[in-house]
Amino acid sequence: MNLSHASPSKPLPVLLIAFALASLAHFIHNAEFLADYPGLPDSWTRAGVYGAWAAITTLGIVGWFMVRAGYTIAGLGLIALYATTGMDSLGHYVIASFSAHTHAMNFTILLEVSAAVLLFCESIRLIVRRIRTTAFRN
Repeated sequence: MNLSHASPSKPLPVLLIAFALASLAHFIHNAEFLADYPGLPDSWTRAGVYGAWAAITTLGIVGWFMVRAGYTIAGLGLIALYATTGMDSLGHYVIASFSAHTHAMNFTILLEVSAAVLLFCESIRLIVRRIRTTAFRN
């Protein structure tokens, strides 16, 4: 499939980068202050947190390359999945209340979640647009 027929929106790469950076900020804070985060398992390690970020971020990178290669819906689906991993950070508040977290913890969690929601919405918008465009051509 030629990318000229399915080019990504201009906000998509910006939102991808914004989410990756927000996620990195949260994971760095999480890794460096792991013992201070309430309710996290003792089995989590600093290296494990960084490794998890790298693995999760790979989803977004692969999704982006798939979109660029013309596998638009599959790539956007992978990007949407990548974004949901950022929304999963709300799980911190299932384990411990908002007030049990420091201001810095809450800031990095909410920054990541906000960026994730924006990326997710844009990915879904583009999937719907792509499906509609394909349906009208057929």
